Amino acid sequence: MRAAPEPIVAIATAPGRGAVGIVRASGRDLAPLIAAVCGRALVPRQATLLPFLGSDAGSDGQPLDRGLAIHFPAPHSYTGEDVLELQAHGGPVLLQLLLARCLQAGAGIGLRLARPGEFTERAFLNDKMDLAQAEAVADLIDASTEAAARSAARSLSGAFSLQVAQLAERTVRLRMLVEATLDFPEEEIDFLEKAGARAQLDELADTVATALARARQGALLREGLRVVIAGQPNVGKSSLLNALAGAELAIVTPIAGTTRDRISQTIQIEGVPLHVVDTAGLRHDEQAADEVERIGMARSWQAIADADAVLFLHDLARLGDADYQAADAAIAARLPPGVPQLQVYNKADLAGAAAPSAGGLALSARTGQGLDALRQALLQQAGWQAQPEGLLIARTRHVQALQRTQQHLQRAQAHAAARDQALDLLAEELRLAHQTLGEITGHFSSEDLLGEIFAGFCIGK
Repeated sequence: MRAAPEPIVAIATAPGRGAVGIVRASGRDLAPLIAAVCGRALVPRQATLLPFLGSDAGSDGQPLDRGLAIHFPAPHSYTGEDVLELQAHGGPVLLQLLLARCLQAGAGIGLRLARPGEFTERAFLNDKMDLAQAEAVADLIDASTEAAARSAARSLSGAFSLQVAQLAERTVRLRMLVEATLDFPEEEIDFLEKAGARAQLDELADTVATALARARQGALLREGLRVVIAGQPNVGKSSLLNALAGAELAIVTPIAGTTRDRISQTIQIEGVPLHVVDTAGLRHDEQAADEVERIGMARSWQAIADADAVLFLHDLARLGDADYQAADAAIAARLPPGVPQLQVYNKADLAGAAAPSAGGLALSARTGQGLDALRQALLQQAGWQAQPEGLLIARTRHVQALQRTQQHLQRAQAHAAARDQALDLLAEELRLAHQTLGEITGHFSSEDLLGEIFAGFCIGK
């Protein structure tokens, strides 16, 4: 177990008032802190109701509060160090007083405020969990849908780490075969055929491809898809946002330019979070009513540039209008070519509404007609595929690592297929593939990477 340099303490519950608030400390030896704040030794892993003692100088010996204290001795704790949890009433002033008291009482042992994510970082450094599990802690806290929360819980339990470990083990076995052949070239063993290494390599590459596809799904479940509704004024963008969200989020009027700024709402479809953005209607700057509308349109174009997908909304009732068609064509010409688009036609409920263009989706934001088809189209655009088994939460970092692993294995396959006896190159690609897999769980991780990951955690976790 890696020894921590100094003990740390922080408020472990969210800011604000609540019934209960927790102050958590972790370090090598918290006995002096426990004695000063609790006034007695604690039975390990047993909740004890007692007064939390204030400093003699500042409170005349009066307790700050009365609550539960739990001591988790090392190594049987979340961090692998001694951990003390003080469960008090959840008033923010009270918790700050209790935190200050802990810092004062622990000054002699070097107690300091914890950095964001430092408790979980110590759990990782002390081998209580690997890096993928540590990231799943933050993902579980930040989950915006039930599916994301369940997937994060599965990753926290080690299911994703187990898959990666199995891939790494198979890669190591292949490395052993190749490197053994390199060590004994005089045997003239036809390595690729007699050891069955090519078949093993092909099977490993297929398994990594499957894992990569599932990781992409897990990353989508965690991060969601940013969808921007774009189009001319009064095509029904705000009405569509309200219909998708099931709430009156945006003001809807017949007046062109009602929406002046971006309005965002996260919805979920089959557990996938979609961050839907309603934008100001797009038209020529000279047609804008005022400077506010021009600023709103500029922000709309920026939102479109940042989108994962654009929902280009058209008005079926105005398709026969030449000016309207020309304005739509001008918008289409400015849309970023690299951003996927969905062509959606609103107001299908109106009498005499025209038929949508080929490949377009007709709906009515007012009646709800066609909304289910739009939801499925959005999932398809996102690349979502229903999984027969429970998904595991993943991050972009994991997807990128699996992509690099796949590339190394593909190059290894090319060396094997060429039969050019360049076994040293084959061995090197397998080594790099193994190392890249280790980056996911933290077996090969730089200090910069660890700092970036844990800096995104909340303080107290």
